Amino acid sequence: MDFDVARALERVQGALLPALDIVSERVDDARVPEWCAARGWTDFLLALQGRDLERCEAEGLAYAARTLPELPASLSELAAQVRELSALPALVGAPTGAGVADEEYRGVSRRKREQLSILLGALDPLAAPARRIVDVGAGSGHFTRLAAQHFERAALGLERNPDRVKSASRRLDRHNDRTFLAEFAVLDAGREPLLLRPDDLAIGLHACGELGDALVTAVATSGCDLGLVSCCLQKISGPVRIPLSHAARELTLHRGTLGLSNLTSQTQGVEVQIELTMQARRTRFALRRLLMARGLDIPPGAEMQGINRRRAHFGLRDIASRALEQRGLAPGSAAEFAEHEAAAALDFEVVRRLSLPRNMLARAIELGVVLDRAMRLSENDYAVLVATLFDRAVTPRNISLFASRHRARLPRVRLPAQSERRS
Repeated sequence: MDFDVARALERVQGALLPALDIVSERVDDARVPEWCAARGWTDFLLALQGRDLERCEAEGLAYAARTLPELPASLSELAAQVRELSALPALVGAPTGAGVADEEYRGVSRRKREQLSILLGALDPLAAPARRIVDVGAGSGHFTRLAAQHFERAALGLERNPDRVKSASRRLDRHNDRTFLAEFAVLDAGREPLLLRPDDLAIGLHACGELGDALVTAVATSGCDLGLVSCCLQKISGPVRIPLSHAARELTLHRGTLGLSNLTSQTQGVEVQIELTMQARRTRFALRRLLMARGLDIPPGAEMQGINRRRAHFGLRDIASRALEQRGLAPGSAAEFAEHEAAAALDFEVVRRLSLPRNMLARAIELGVVLDRAMRLSENDYAVLVATLFDRAVTPRNISLFASRHRARLPRVRLPAQSERRS
């Protein structure tokens, strides 16, 4: 039995639409949000301790919920919905672009290399009939260059940043004996039309926000094939994302809600362990508290603006000193840092517990957008496939969308077993 995209979208909307008040209201301080009090979840969440709390953060509340004692019935039902809709098909085996020589990956990180290799392998049936590969949002140009070599055909990398285009073109010069079919051009797909041809294969590897929407819309108009892995859905120019498909017309999501899709739950993070991730979040919480105490209006998430997010692992003193200097404020004292660290530690314990139901819906939001895009193409007579492409340890942004007017070109997948816990 095939994975039914229309039915999957229906399930996602069935979970999300009644919970829009949850995803729309962040838990930014120790006050109980209205959605939590109204559903009677407050006492249960605040009572979570020790191993139960750790499992909720590492596994996700939806999966830990199955063994949590005294779980409210309505929360248990929502968790079950999230588990069901998160069970996606997966690409058969672990396809790799085995035809790419090791030296072609020079300068590419291990995680990025694995993503490129898997995507190249997955695209084999779609690339075979294509006259040209069009890499939209090409970035550093690695995929464009490797696709030209692996598939032995023209590849065009489109990137809005002129400096990146220059860098990517310079890399071609060092590989010109093997990648003479690749080229790059400056184009902002969010503002300029994507002139795709019917015999193109359009690719978006981690196409952020509205770039993914623009790519899907252009593909639906052109009739060409598509391979898309989404990322950073909140990167949109307006305050809300308007659905592309008729089937998802009610699923209008605000920018802040879309940003929730970047959250992921797993014991071992992509970069650091979950314990260190929680420490970094507590440090960022303390920084925002400090800046607001200095009289600044700091929206949640903006406290680290201009500072590499990884620096939160170095502690409050490090990031607060940088944040204060950037804003032209007087340096902080040891007493000030200690005060806000202590207060933040207490409040954050409340925030992390009350945030669990909202965080649980992150995957549903990501799926809602991907399935909306898939349905837009399906409504335009495409065969579509939504599946996980990468292992979560490689990147949790692993939901892929493949589309073609010819079903036989889509990659092969295995459907999730009833007992599978995660996608």
